[in-house]
Amino acid sequence: MFFSNESSTESPTGLARLPAGKIAKWLFLGIWILLIAAAIPLAGKLSGQEKNPVTVELPRGAQSTDVAGVADRFPDGNISPGIVVYVNSSGITGADRAKAQADRSAFAKYAVKPVGPILSSADGKALQVIVALSTNTKTLTTDARQVRAQAQQALPAGVAAQLTGPAGNALDAYDAQQQSTKAVLLVTILVIAVILFFTYRSPVLWLLPLLNAGAALAVSEAVSYLLARFFGMPVDSGTAVVVTVLVFGVSTDYALLLLARYREELRRCQDRHAAMAMALGRAAPAIIASSVTVSVSLLCLLTASMGFNYVLGPAGAIGVLCGLAAMITLLPALLVILGRWVFWPRIPRAGDPDPMAQSRWARIGSQIVRRPRTIWVTSAVVLGALAFGALGLKTGLDNAHSFVGHPGSIVGEQMLADHYHAGQSDPIRVVAAPAAAGQVVSAVRGVPGVAQVLPVEHSTDGQLIRVDAVLGVPTDSQAATAAVNQARTAVGAIPGAGAQVGGTTAKNIDKALAQAHDRRTVIPLVVVVVLAVLIVLLGALVGPLLLILTVLLSYFAALGISWLLFAHVFHYGAVDVQLMLTGLIFLVALGVDYNIFLVSRIRQEVARFGHRSGVLGGLAATGGVITSAGAVLAATFAALGTAPQVAFVEIGTLVAVGVLIDTFLVRSVLVPALALDVGRAFWWPGRLARNATAGGISSPTERVSHG
Repeated sequence: MFFSNESSTESPTGLARLPAGKIAKWLFLGIWILLIAAAIPLAGKLSGQEKNPVTVELPRGAQSTDVAGVADRFPDGNISPGIVVYVNSSGITGADRAKAQADRSAFAKYAVKPVGPILSSADGKALQVIVALSTNTKTLTTDARQVRAQAQQALPAGVAAQLTGPAGNALDAYDAQQQSTKAVLLVTILVIAVILFFTYRSPVLWLLPLLNAGAALAVSEAVSYLLARFFGMPVDSGTAVVVTVLVFGVSTDYALLLLARYREELRRCQDRHAAMAMALGRAAPAIIASSVTVSVSLLCLLTASMGFNYVLGPAGAIGVLCGLAAMITLLPALLVILGRWVFWPRIPRAGDPDPMAQSRWARIGSQIVRRPRTIWVTSAVVLGALAFGALGLKTGLDNAHSFVGHPGSIVGEQMLADHYHAGQSDPIRVVAAPAAAGQVVSAVRGVPGVAQVLPVEHSTDGQLIRVDAVLGVPTDSQAATAAVNQARTAVGAIPGAGAQVGGTTAKNIDKALAQAHDRRTVIPLVVVVVLAVLIVLLGALVGPLLLILTVLLSYFAALGISWLLFAHVFHYGAVDVQLMLTGLIFLVALGVDYNIFLVSRIRQEVARFGHRSGVLGGLAATGGVITSAGAVLAATFAALGTAPQVAFVEIGTLVAVGVLIDTFLVRSVLVPALALDVGRAFWWPGRLARNATAGGISSPTERVSHG
C-alpha cells in the first residue's frame, strides 16, 4: 500500500509498486499519453463553457448580480456602450470638433445602432460620442480596439482622446487577462526551470517535473470542461491564472519530495524499480495528505457567496488532484524508465554515503536542540511583531487603482469626471415591476447625489422596467456608496415594486458584503479541515494544534509584511477585497504542506530512533527538499507580479512572502524547536507519546551532529 510502515526493511507492495513495476511502468506511461492526447483538445474548449461571464464572479444572489443578470432582457441588453471622450485643456476648437465628427462617421461601421450625437461639456473643454457595440465576446474587443485606434489617430494639437465606458472597460479587461495568462505561464515555467536546474545541476532532470506539471494542468482543464459541459460546473476564465500557478507550484513541490526520497533509496538499492517502490511507499502518505489538505480547503469555497471564490474552489481542487495523480504515477514511471542517468552528473549509486548527516540542516538541528524554548519563543515574537505591520490595512481598491499602470478606460473615466457628471459613464441601474415605474423614478430622483434620472426603459417582454440615474460624484467614492444605499432603501420601501439596484457602485458594495460573509464562513471551516487532516495523519492532537497555530501566525506575519510593501513600496492605497480570504486559504493549505512534509518524516524517524533523534533526523532529511520546494512555490506565486491586475499582484506577493516565512523560519526553526521543547507530549494522545523514549537510539544524523 502507499501508506507503508517505515520501520519495515522490505519493499512495499500493492499500489506503491505499480508505477515502478518493470512492465507496469510502460502501462502507466501509455495511459498518460492517451490521457494527454485526449485532454489537450478538451482543455482548449474550457473557456467556451463560461456561460455567464458578466455575473460569474459577482456575489451570488446579490441585488447587483440579479440586475446584471437581466440586462439582456432590455432592448440594449446586447449592447456595450463605448464612450469616446476628447479633451483640449485650452478649449475645444473647430478642428477638434471636425475630428470628432469625422470619427463619428467612421464609428458607424462598428456600431449596432446609430452613433450618438457629439455632446459638449459645460466648460467647453471636452466632447463625447457614445458608440453602441455588440456584447458578442467574439467581436466586442475587436470592434472596441478599432474604435480606440480611430479616435487616437491624427489628433489635432493639444487634444487627448480615450475610449471608456463598458466597451472600453471590456477591452482593457480582456487585454489584461490575455497578458496575465501568457506572461504568468511563461515566467512560472522559466522560474521553476531555473530553480530545478540549480537544485539538481542536471541537464535533464529539471525537465521532468515541468512536463508532469504541464500534463496535470492539461488534464485538469479537460476534467473541468467535462464537468462544466455535462454537470453544469461554473467556469470563470478569470481564475485561470491562479489555477495555473497553483497546479505548477504544488505539482513541482510533490515532484521534489518524491525525487528526494527516490535519490535516497537509490543509495540503498541496486534495483531502481525497488528503490522507486520504496520511495513511493514512504513519500506518498505526505504527498497525499498534502493534496487532500489543499484540495479540501479549496472545496470549502463552495460555501462562499462571492462568485470568484465559489468558482475557484472546485477548479483549484481539480488541479491539485490532477497534480497528485501525475506525480505518483506518471513521474515514477518516467524516472524508472529513464534510469539513474537522469541525475547526471551526480548519479546516486547503491552504497554511496548518505549526505544527510553532514548537511547544513543537521548542523542547524544541533543548534536548535541546545535552546529549543528560547528559539521558538523568539521566533514567535518576531512573527508577532511582523504581524503588527497589518495595522491600518485598508481593503477595497477603487477603479482607478485596479490596474498596474493607466489603461485607457481608466484615463477616460477621469477625463469624463473632470468635464461631465462624475457618474456619466456608469449610472445607478434600478430594475422593478412596470406598475411601480412612477414611484421608482420619484424615489430615485429624491436620493442625494443623483444628478440626472434618464427616461424609463421597458424590457422586451414587458415584465420589467429599468431606471438609470447618473450620479454627480465618482462611482467609487463614499458619496456614491451612500447614494446607492439610500436608493436601495427608498425603492425597497415601494410595495410590490420588487425593485433592485445595480451598477458598478452597487457591485462594489455587494462584493464587500460577500467577502465579509466568506471570511466569517470559509476561514473557520478551512482551519477545522486542515486540523482534522493533521490529526488523522499524525495520530495526535497536541502536535496538529501547534502546527495550525504556527501557520496562522505565519499568515498574519506575511499579511503585515505585504501591507507594508503595498503601502510604502508599491504605493497601493488599499488591498483587493478578495486578498485576505484567498491569501489565507493558500497560505494555510500550502503552509501546512511543508509542515506535513517535515512532521510526517519526523514521525517516521521518531518511531525508529526516539523523539529527539527523530526530530533532528526529520529536519536533516527534509531540510533541503522543503527549502527547494518553498523557493519554487514562492517564485511561482511571485510570477503573478507580472500580471497587470493589482489584485493578482497582491495575491502573488502575499503568498510568496508567506511561503518564504514558512520555509525558512516556521518549518526550519519554529516547528522543530517546539517539537523538541514539548517532547513526547507533541504526539499526545497517540502511540508515540507513550512509546517514544526521551533519549532513545541515536540516529546517524544526531550521532554525527554531536561529534
